[in-house]
Amino acid sequence: MNAIPCPETRILDNLVTGVLVFDPDGRVLYLNQMAEAMLGLSARHVIGQRPEPHICCDGQPLIELVGSAREGEVIGKRGATLVRADREPITVDCTITHAPEEPPRTIMELQQVDRQLRIRRENQLITQQAATRDLLRGLAHEIKNPLGGLRGAAQLLAAELPEPGLEEYTRIIIEEADRLKSLVDALLGPNRRPEYRPVNIHQVLERVRSLVLAEAGDRDLVIERDYDPSIPELIGDADQLIQAVLNIVRNAVQALQGVERPRICLKTRIARNFTIGEVRHRLVARVEIRDNGPGIPEAIADTLFLPMVTSGSGTGLGLSIAQSLITQHRGLVECSSRPGETVFTLLLPLPSNRIVQET
Repeated sequence: MNAIPCPETRILDNLVTGVLVFDPDGRVLYLNQMAEAMLGLSARHVIGQRPEPHICCDGQPLIELVGSAREGEVIGKRGATLVRADREPITVDCTITHAPEEPPRTIMELQQVDRQLRIRRENQLITQQAATRDLLRGLAHEIKNPLGGLRGAAQLLAAELPEPGLEEYTRIIIEEADRLKSLVDALLGPNRRPEYRPVNIHQVLERVRSLVLAEAGDRDLVIERDYDPSIPELIGDADQLIQAVLNIVRNAVQALQGVERPRICLKTRIARNFTIGEVRHRLVARVEIRDNGPGIPEAIADTLFLPMVTSGSGTGLGLSIAQSLITQHRGLVECSSRPGETVFTLLLPLPSNRIVQET
């Protein structure tokens, strides 16, 4: 069974709507890139085949739903739950049309409803990150200026003190001023501009994996890998990407304290025609950091990436810095959590993409 021999179908790869075409026996003749992304399928593996029975829409296998369409009939489902090939559910509007031509074909259109919700959520994260960064920069300026004056005055005072034993007090003032300056610098995150070069994301992950396992020592921590070797190099700063991933993985390790059989999984995949904020990219590297910890408390779920927000004994700066570093790479960090599973997802645009504004 061959795909539809029509070069114009490449135009459909630019749509934000998933499109599938079936023959009378329910075999897939064509699906565009958005349909691949939504269903978690590869065109070269599914064309000429019937969809797997577990791929269903509102509990009805896709193959049955397609077969129920009659000539001239349009079947519409709004807000339906579509179970993907990886058994993950998404919410879609589904329309099925039977085309009365020879040979007859059935067309399925899928519009991901929660996609718009995700875009709005990402926009809020990006706006929140920018506002927080501006606030911290202003705060740092207001704090560091008087700290510098305080430190300088303490040094001058130390030189004028008549008794050497009193220098202990000025030394404390100077050390505490330096500590406050270091804290402010940490809140601002790395102040070095990224040095962009081709980077293999799997080398970044392997470096983080080796560091974390070395830090864990004799703990029974297992870090699994599930890599997609077809992901091309991205353009980024390897050191900053390592720092961002390391901050997230260290957070996961901390959350796993006291968990029986602690496990972290590093997973990479390619997402096609993926929107980050309001920009749609041809290809995006999707990096998942998954742990089997207790989950993130609901009380901090909405403020997770803000500085000084923590559920443990840490400083609460790791995730904020990670988000800032990934934002500098035109990417984003997302998080989903439930008891027994927390997933941080890094989304990083891949090069040679034509970038379009989402409408």
